[in-house]
Amino acid sequence: MSRKLTFAYPGELSLQTGGYAYDRKLINGLQALGWELNLLPLGDGFPNPAPEVRHEAERRLSAVPDGTRMLIDGLAFGILDDWAAREATRLSLFALVHHPLALETGLGLSEQQTLKSRETRALRFTQHTFVTSPATARELTAGFGVPESAITVALPGTDAAPVSPCNGDPPQILSIGTLIPRKGHDVLIDALKQVEDLAWHATIVGSRTLHAKTAAALDAQVTALGLQERVRLVGVCEDTRALLAKADLFALASRYEGFGMVFAEALSQGLPIVACRTGAVPDVVPAAAGLLVPVDDPAAFAGALRRLLNDKSLHQQMARAARQAGADLPGWDDTARRVSQSLENRL
Repeated sequence: MSRKLTFAYPGELSLQTGGYAYDRKLINGLQALGWELNLLPLGDGFPNPAPEVRHEAERRLSAVPDGTRMLIDGLAFGILDDWAAREATRLSLFALVHHPLALETGLGLSEQQTLKSRETRALRFTQHTFVTSPATARELTAGFGVPESAITVALPGTDAAPVSPCNGDPPQILSIGTLIPRKGHDVLIDALKQVEDLAWHATIVGSRTLHAKTAAALDAQVTALGLQERVRLVGVCEDTRALLAKADLFALASRYEGFGMVFAEALSQGLPIVACRTGAVPDVVPAAAGLLVPVDDPAAFAGALRRLLNDKSLHQQMARAARQAGADLPGWDDTARRVSQSLENRL
């Protein structure tokens, strides 16, 4: 029985985002289970690559031999519907969907509709689709016509890391997420202004280069609100787990999450969470360990921050609940075994 797999991915695998971290961990896990992986880079700019990048990606994909089993990251696969239609009878196609492309924040209605139509069509040509959360599975079934039987949920794993003592004075608020509109850092900053009367310092970690316009707008927002001494936007950090170990509260105002690996990491390190009730977040963050508020509501987000900053008993209670929830999270070996088993079932 052949255990060969081509894994095709857009951009750079080394990027410090949840999606790419998942890809790296899955690749390592499958290799540890005996899979022979061929890594196939598709170029930059997905899901909106330059025409020459898309053409070259399709050329590389079509150059693989007949019968190749190929797993393609959804950031690219969702716009490769024409290519998939041509090659589906020659190749065994599998998709890895972190979250549907049309649900990215900041898209116009026409672009949303185009992306949804193309991803729906592309997914028709797969033998099976892997997703990172039950919420994304439900989304693909309800909105993209993918049968439940054609989806495997492979939850992200969580590595062990030091638990925070949650005793900072002043409390340290940590947010981790690429500086893109979907992560809602603007909502967090507005909320922090509303609790300016309380003691705290906040650090926002995330790449400043993937959406430079957003990074510049957040810098300007911090300055306009006079929060330069209390809010730091520090860019990429290689060891976010060390930062989590020193934080007292994790806050991320995402407008949508297909899973939100950083929420799981925060739980595993015993941090109470303030976040938005959207996408997979309610599936990841138990009510006992976090306060979830509506999307795009700085006042509600500020109210949740204020509760945890003011009520030390509630903070300690939620920290204990976070540690308990974190202890039940799967490891990356579980993720790899889940994907491996589904692939083997379709050999």
